[in-house]
Amino acid sequence: MADEHNVPFPPLPSMVIEKDDDSANDVKASKQEHETKLATVKMLLESIDQTVTVAFPLHAPVNELITHFAKELRMSVNVLQIIFKDKVLENQLTLSQIDVEPNTTVSMELHSKDPINQPLRRYRPRQDISMPDVITVRIDENPNMTRDVVVEIERNNIRKPYLGGTHHRITGKEYHHASAQTIPPQRPDKGTVRYCRDTQTIESRHRVIQTTNEQSTQMSKPGYYISTENDRLLTPKPYQTAEERFEILTKKATIIQKYFRRWLAKRDVNTLREAFQKRVQYELEQKQKQAEERQRRYQNDLERRLHPRTKDDFDVLYAALEKWREEEIAKINATKQGAARKAALALLVDEETELLATIDRYKSEASRHNKEANIQRFLERVAQPKKWKYKDGTTTEMDTPYSIRARELMQIYNTVTMKFLTLDERLDILLTLKHTVKEHDSRLTQEIIQLIDREADLLMRGTKEENLSGLRERISTLFLQYIKTPTFNPGVVRHLKVPQDPVTAAQYKTFYCRSCQKYYPSTEFSVSSTNAKIGKCRQCLRLENIANKRSDQTKIKYLLKKIEKDECGYNDGAHCIFLLTVNDMEYMFKNIWDSHSVLSEESDIYTLTFVRWNRHEEFTPWNCILLTVEEANAHMKLDDPETSYSEPFCKKIRYKHAISRNHFTKLVEHMKKQQQQIHESKDMTITAVKVGRQRGTPTAMANA
Repeated sequence: MADEHNVPFPPLPSMVIEKDDDSANDVKASKQEHETKLATVKMLLESIDQTVTVAFPLHAPVNELITHFAKELRMSVNVLQIIFKDKVLENQLTLSQIDVEPNTTVSMELHSKDPINQPLRRYRPRQDISMPDVITVRIDENPNMTRDVVVEIERNNIRKPYLGGTHHRITGKEYHHASAQTIPPQRPDKGTVRYCRDTQTIESRHRVIQTTNEQSTQMSKPGYYISTENDRLLTPKPYQTAEERFEILTKKATIIQKYFRRWLAKRDVNTLREAFQKRVQYELEQKQKQAEERQRRYQNDLERRLHPRTKDDFDVLYAALEKWREEEIAKINATKQGAARKAALALLVDEETELLATIDRYKSEASRHNKEANIQRFLERVAQPKKWKYKDGTTTEMDTPYSIRARELMQIYNTVTMKFLTLDERLDILLTLKHTVKEHDSRLTQEIIQLIDREADLLMRGTKEENLSGLRERISTLFLQYIKTPTFNPGVVRHLKVPQDPVTAAQYKTFYCRSCQKYYPSTEFSVSSTNAKIGKCRQCLRLENIANKRSDQTKIKYLLKKIEKDECGYNDGAHCIFLLTVNDMEYMFKNIWDSHSVLSEESDIYTLTFVRWNRHEEFTPWNCILLTVEEANAHMKLDDPETSYSEPFCKKIRYKHAISRNHFTKLVEHMKKQQQQIHESKDMTITAVKVGRQRGTPTAMANA
């Protein structure tokens, strides 16, 4: 259904005149001297399907009608054209020349000459005008007869008289009464249809309503009786003064305040109760978590004792053996004397020997179990590409010819050691291995080729795999030796303990161990911060520990790793912690801090940790404190511990720091030199920048 709009005109009309068709001509004739004959034009905007009604003079040319619509549509006059009865009207023609009668309605079409580039716009009428000058109304007098009435609208642009109303003092608007009422503000369109049949249809009900002002009171009088059966006697209450009413209100307000304060108190109590319950629940969870952690550590320790695999596991066994031996010796010394004591000690030595033999058997089993894993770890380390890590966390990898060669040899070794292969697959593997080792002619490669030919011959003869296990073991062992030779695999040079090249050995700083009389790189020697000379290698120290002390440093290693991880989290360039060894940490834990927390005296090492005494300075043995994890978290929130703790406690801590300084004298000197070098480097940098600025060249600054 097309939209239909009327041409905008001035506000509401002040007079409406209805005339019949016969009398309309008389009226027109009487006003012909001062008024123009009009016709109603219904203009159809074809492209947008919209109809606009406008009153237009008969003697005016069509050009004025086009100008009017061009102004309303905000388009150019040269683009529009009017079509009447399928013909384009010329601009000089008038409505009377195309046989249009006065006060009639004619339909026309408005088109654009260039509908692609300049299509017709939608007609938007003005909001203040909604009616034309002349309208035709059709009246149904009877079912078979209708009559057309022409209504001429006369408009008077006069100011409305003020017939009463209100005046807004702030906005200045006037709100009139009755017929002078202003137009109400339009509601914003929310996209929902309000005017529909459902909303305008209501269910009517007929009821008799009598207002109270029409009621009256009938009194009894002679000759008229009114029953008093349903009457109620109302007695007025005592008169209440303003003071009495204020007192009552005060009492009621007091009651309201009392109950409101009671509600506030109950709310606060409930909040405290919930917080208390949460705290109790949290403590229970923490206790349960600690118990589970303790049980897990116990199970882990038991598993390490029953199935030892690493060096630390065997240190635990040796420490347990030494503890058992000391307890047995103390028991023998307390209960026996003379020959009986010597016999008991001899039996104890025999039992200790048996236990040591059992531990050696565990060592052999662990060595067999870890052998293949160690080989795989070594091969993967050799085959890794070179990596560079940037500040943003990204990593760049680069494969070198050495890493590619090592990766190929690793894949061949993994294929050679595979089991449960078919005959053809095994022969292909052996052929690949033979071609690989043929590249170099040496005694080792000749032996590997001979073993490969022997296995291939036996496979062709149908020998069982159980009988070939020894031969295959020899092939894999010799090929592993081939991989570890720098002549055949150059990438393995930087992973050998003792480089075979004298120049490389000099670069790696190889040292001589006086105990085992062997040469090892510097990484195989444990250098303490309290020693000035390089002592025994790690292997000799381990043998010495097994033979004499049999101490277990697993827990101290755990504590040291925890401290190193915490110091890395500060990211402030702290490096003193990485100069401390396990022996240094053990001395600090046992001799200086007495193996317990300074505050709570907790002795479980898994719940203890070393933290900075002053969190703004680097961790050192003379700037640390031993606390539990919870105490450490609270301590690290203090800006100045000297003012937060009591003076006796601070004095105790300062005493322990003084002991640490006396023990780690060389470390103190090293730290002083390090700070001196840092200050000197900063001064040199500032001087270089000044020189570069004076010279005025970026190259000079860069060189400086």
